[in-house]
Amino acid sequence: MKIVYAALFGAALAGCASPPNSGREYTYYQAQGEQTVRMGIVESVRDVAIINPDSGTGTMAGAALGGLGGSTAGSGNGSAAMAIVGAVAGGLIGNRVEANANRKPGYEITVKLDSGELRAITQQADELFRPGERVRLLSNGITTRVSH
Repeated sequence: MKIVYAALFGAALAGCASPPNSGREYTYYQAQGEQTVRMGIVESVRDVAIINPDSGTGTMAGAALGGLGGSTAGSGNGSAAMAIVGAVAGGLIGNRVEANANRKPGYEITVKLDSGELRAITQQADELFRPGERVRLLSNGITTRVSH
């Protein structure tokens, strides 16, 4: 039974993976894809939080582990009650862990293009940008990223 719970927990953690919102990271499927390049100057940079929606896997994994741990305490009706308490507590803790894992620091970067247009792009804060810097906007028609 413990092997089943371990497998469920591993599957739940795998479900937490999300595509990068970075100016430096590309997925396997983005490699060798052509992008349009526009040049511009950074007008402003604002700190933001990038939040990936909760998938529910943290809650489910926490509840499963809490229920498993609670069921080992006591015997009879006490064991069942502890399993319920463990599942509820584990679900709450798992939900909070997933919410924190899904929150990443980001930048909202406003760029004045050479054409005079203003564009604002939000991406992970993994590369520092300063107002007045010359940057490139790379776009594949769906996503746009800012890079030096």
